[in-house]
Amino acid sequence: MVSENLPDSTEDKPLSLDQLLQLRSGRAHELCGPARRLLALWALAPMSGAILWIRPQWAPEQLAPAGVCPWLDPARLIVLGVTRDTEALACAEEALRAGAVAGVVAELSSPPPLTPLRRLHLAAEAGLARRGAQGILALLLTPELGGAPGVESRWHLSPCPSLHEMPCATPIAPGWLLRRLRARMTPPAAWQIRGAEALEVQAHLEDLAQLPQLQPE
Repeated sequence: MVSENLPDSTEDKPLSLDQLLQLRSGRAHELCGPARRLLALWALAPMSGAILWIRPQWAPEQLAPAGVCPWLDPARLIVLGVTRDTEALACAEEALRAGAVAGVVAELSSPPPLTPLRRLHLAAEAGLARRGAQGILALLLTPELGGAPGVESRWHLSPCPSLHEMPCATPIAPGWLLRRLRARMTPPAAWQIRGAEALEVQAHLEDLAQLPQLQPE
């Protein structure tokens, strides 16, 4: 979902996942955490159009069509393998500037410095001018806890499975802990997400100090 503004996390009424992930269009956002690829799929699912997914050629992890299907049609994905982060950033910049895709995902080995980030913002703004109301997103997937300077927002997603109330504590539904670590217009916040394909924002966790401390992967 694309928006000019992020939702207000202080509202009492529950948010849907689409409302929660209203990332500002025409800007670059950073996604980190062990489930960052899934978070990218969530963010891009409501958008229409092709998606350029840039990944390192040496990485053993690959997108599985069966895993992508619950969120978007794999036919929308254009997967590009690169050898260096600098190549990934250059390809992302060109694709954003052209405005030919709805979103660009760049898997990086480390958070990029400020200058490439500024170039991505400018390219995304140019792409937005071409696409208009369709919107365009730049998503940077970084390891560990992220930390790219100058991003519009930074989000962290990690598994947090719900457990059955039986002694065996058998997991009955996938669950995740979504944290907004940084955003220009809104404070840090966290939510519990539950469900398999029909996702539900189960709880807005107001006391961030009580959450488990983030640890490197």
